[in-house]
Amino acid sequence: MQHVEIRVKGRIDERWSEWFADLTLTHAEGNETVLTGQVVDQATLYGLLTRLRDLGLQLISVSCDEQERRE
Repeated sequence: MQHVEIRVKGRIDERWSEWFADLTLTHAEGNETVLTGQVVDQATLYGLLTRLRDLGLQLISVSCDEQERRE
C-alpha cells in the first residue's frame, strides 16, 4: 500500500471521493483540491491521475510514501 497526496488546481466536490478510490478530498487555499489516502499500487495511482486529466484539472503535485502492509 502507498499513502498518496495529490494536489490539483480547482475544486472537486466531496461526493466524487468514491470515483477517486475513496480518497479524502479537502479544499485548500488558492482554489486547490487535495486528495489523500491509500492506494494499492502504482497502477491504481496512474488510473487516478488519468481521471484527473480527463476532468481537465491541472496537476500541482503528487507525493507517495510506501507503507508496510500490516496484516
